[in-house]
Amino acid sequence: MAGELPSHVVSAISFVGRSGGAIKLLGGFRKPQHSVPDAANAATNAFLARICAGELGEQAEQLFQDVRAALAYKRKDVSLSVTSPVATLAAKDFAVELAYAVDEANPAHYRVTTTLRDLHDVDLARSEPFARVFAGRFSEIEFMFAKAARVEAVIDAIEALDGENGIAVDYPSDYRDCTIRVEGVDAQVRCSGVALEVIFPRGGAPAELIDAFATVRDAFQISKVLSGLIGG
Repeated sequence: MAGELPSHVVSAISFVGRSGGAIKLLGGFRKPQHSVPDAANAATNAFLARICAGELGEQAEQLFQDVRAALAYKRKDVSLSVTSPVATLAAKDFAVELAYAVDEANPAHYRVTTTLRDLHDVDLARSEPFARVFAGRFSEIEFMFAKAARVEAVIDAIEALDGENGIAVDYPSDYRDCTIRVEGVDAQVRCSGVALEVIFPRGGAPAELIDAFATVRDAFQISKVLSGLIGG
């Protein structure tokens, strides 16, 4: 099993989940007064903010109640702010943001991004109540580097290993990013120079994603360049 991540590493991780649907199916969409957007811009996102308010409010309230009940939080431990198209749950141990936006690739649809951040307690992440609330919600991890890295240097460091420790890399000709394959991790690991993104094929609870990220970190210890990305 991969080594446990230090709390300061976990607190720097953002857990991201994505979902969405057809804009015309939102409760606030009215035919024939409204038309489906054909582009993603400030105007269409403002329109979405008006018509998604009902769904956003319900989802945010349900999350608030689930978190409060599962983690036995008192009133001062957790709060909820909803200003469509964004809702923010601020708990004493973490924060969660729900954000609606017009899908840039398909403007007739909206996307909902759920982001869990500022999680400082690894034991809480591994607890059964926490897993119950957030089961299946997240499919991505984002780790922002404390200091930007040169993608070319990351590529060179991995290629110098010649496959040692089960690490390999693919990249485009302009080196704008690179995709790292780590043996034992069923995920796409992408380095952009400012962040490391680990994208999983299916959603999971934070503890599952933490374990996979720990495997990546352990594999990176073989190289000074790579180990410097995630830290000790």
